[in-house]
Amino acid sequence: MDRIVVAAKAGSDHPWLADAAAELAHQTGAAVSVVSLDGLDIEALSPTPRSEFKELAETTVNGFVERLRSAGVEADGHVRAGLVVPGVLLFAEEQNADVIVCGGSTKGRLARRVLGSVPVDLISRARRPVLVITPAP
Repeated sequence: MDRIVVAAKAGSDHPWLADAAAELAHQTGAAVSVVSLDGLDIEALSPTPRSEFKELAETTVNGFVERLRSAGVEADGHVRAGLVVPGVLLFAEEQNADVIVCGGSTKGRLARRVLGSVPVDLISRARRPVLVITPAP
């Protein structure tokens, strides 16, 4: 395994996800690329400017990369504009990722059914393995 892509939710702080990616990287010798997307398709339709979402994504990516590097993992971070699922899948293809790692959905059952779930969408659309990590209870 050479490359792990971590899909980091903009504005989130998931140290358990970074730790799981670090452990997988140590076990396989892979480098880690962290990506976060602003989630906007068309900025003109958003009441919030893209720059605010980008700022959240940058903070998230920097936190992940810092945690991974402090664990001795070769890591880099990327912030992209666009919808999350297509953006992560495109990034994984560009990076020639061996696996995509993401956090489990924290939405309730009804919200997942109505709004969708990034992990489920990644699993159903990815041409690469997707590893979904949930926090320990």
